[in-house]
Amino acid sequence: MADPLNADGLGEEVDTSPISDEPQKFKDPLTSNVDSDDAELESLDLDTSAHSEVNISRSSSLIAAFKLEDECDVETRDLFVVVDNPEKHTGTMDSYITFRCTTRTTRSEYDTHEYCVRRRYNDFLWLRQKLEESHPTHLVPPLPEKHSLKRLDRFSPEFIRVRQRALQKFLTRIADHPVLSFNTHFQVFLTAKAWEFAAHKKQGSGLISRVADSLHNMGAAYMMKSRQPEFTAMQEYILTFSDKLGVLERISQRIVKEQTDYLMDLYSWGPVYTLWSNSEEKLTPALLSMSHTLEKCSAALKDLIDSTDDCLTQPLKEYILYTEAVKTVLRRRDAIQMEYDMTVEELNKRKDERELLKISDQTYSFGAFLGKDPEDVKQQKQEKLEQQILDLTTQMEQLNDKTVIANADLKADMERWHKNKRRDMKELFMATCDREIKYYETCLTAWENAIRTMQAPDPMIVEKQEAVDSGHGSID
Repeated sequence: MADPLNADGLGEEVDTSPISDEPQKFKDPLTSNVDSDDAELESLDLDTSAHSEVNISRSSSLIAAFKLEDECDVETRDLFVVVDNPEKHTGTMDSYITFRCTTRTTRSEYDTHEYCVRRRYNDFLWLRQKLEESHPTHLVPPLPEKHSLKRLDRFSPEFIRVRQRALQKFLTRIADHPVLSFNTHFQVFLTAKAWEFAAHKKQGSGLISRVADSLHNMGAAYMMKSRQPEFTAMQEYILTFSDKLGVLERISQRIVKEQTDYLMDLYSWGPVYTLWSNSEEKLTPALLSMSHTLEKCSAALKDLIDSTDDCLTQPLKEYILYTEAVKTVLRRRDAIQMEYDMTVEELNKRKDERELLKISDQTYSFGAFLGKDPEDVKQQKQEKLEQQILDLTTQMEQLNDKTVIANADLKADMERWHKNKRRDMKELFMATCDREIKYYETCLTAWENAIRTMQAPDPMIVEKQEAVDSGHGSID
């Protein structure tokens, strides 16, 4: 198959050899603070899970893993990222999971066409924080929550598989973004060696400044006197959409709980027929048929429960986090507009003071009581007001440009978000329908087979009837 990274005819040879599936056994510098004697590396095979999906770590076909957010033609893209091959790092003080991040690109900003690094969840958190600091008016995709209330074991194959898929989505969305994908911190995240990356992470902004910005953004929405109608509509839509997603997520969890209770009943129901068949010789075929059917239905229901949680509940939670990210960007935009409005208001006050000063009498001013010439006092006030007006005018122009840029950034990102959301929701609900249909078809087929087994004539009766018909016996 032609390499899509070289399909644009750049004429440069790109290494298309498959990346080895063998876990990379090396002492990760992330564990540099852990004694080498105590540190252990454990490659995690997600296929050991009973219901593992296609293993994304089979990266010999890298492009197959890029269908998470890929709507455009593969040939038009120039940056691909794959998250796979989780490994558990165990030391004396801490245990954590790292993921292999493989990048292939034809961008000129990168020194080579392919990179392979290992990153842990905290590194992804750092990247998202840096993207928000660098592009506060752009919509940065969300990360999965650090801990799960359902899966307390963060080293379980199911938890790791869900997290790996979420981290893959996160990086793919950034790589597809026309602005975020060119961020310097993102390039460092994808390419830097562990020691270089650790040094780069130390060059961060202070916690106090981040907290101050957060408080400023939170207060902006409450202090805003007026917001443009389109952003008011955007805010109302996000609130409504978030509420609806929350309802869907709670209903899906309740359905999963009810299905789990039903599954436990099926598990205890099947063995009853098996034990019964041991004491009812004539009913043995029918009873065993019931037991086997219940086993098949139990297995199908278990698959449905697992896939519902992984492929419906988790994506809904992810989009709820996405709505929170939109709300955050809206608050930042409101903070910028609020600052602009306050500057305009302050500028108008200074202009009004200047006009009043022209007709005012400074004979009874504080400066006149100190023995200063009223005209000199008036002249000093006028010069001070002129300088304040000049400074405020410059500040207003800068904030006006900043507001225009913030509005344009948010509108563009929301347009992309709506487009992706419609596609994601359509695929999500269609996949849910397919899983439900598959489950009920499996159960229907199993019960139909059970009915045919029960309706089949008893072999002993058939044998005796055949003997009577041939004249060699009689029916007792």
